Amino acid sequence: QVQLVESGGGLVQAGGSLRLSCAASGRTFTRYAMGWFRQAPGKEREFVAGITWSGDNTYYADSVKGRFTISRDNAKNTVYLQMNSLKPEDTAVYYCAADQRYRGSYYPRDYSYWGQGTQVTVSS
Repeated sequence: QVQLVESGGGLVQAGGSLRLSCAASGRTFTRYAMGWFRQAPGKEREFVAGITWSGDNTYYADSVKGRFTISRDNAKNTVYLQMNSLKPEDTAVYYCAADQRYRGSYYPRDYSYWGQGTQVTVSS
């Protein structure tokens, strides 16, 4: 089992920044690819960003590329999502998730463990 707890969400104006954190406990954190997803009201959960076990490879949804950065600190069992130049359409509940493969997929169904989510609201 892996337990994931997100933090860092909040209300920010358009153009602002937030950094989300996801703290992991339980089984070996370094053996999981990590992903960030988001879900807006009335919409399906969508992939935002992912990072491999070692952190040497990151990948992003086109909608956030160049604005968001995913990173991980395996010594602290934590993955981060730095979000810059936020837009109102980034408003959603953000979830971190763990995938048992070296590189995670883009699909929620492939992730084994999920956090409870943290709300991000971007005002115009």
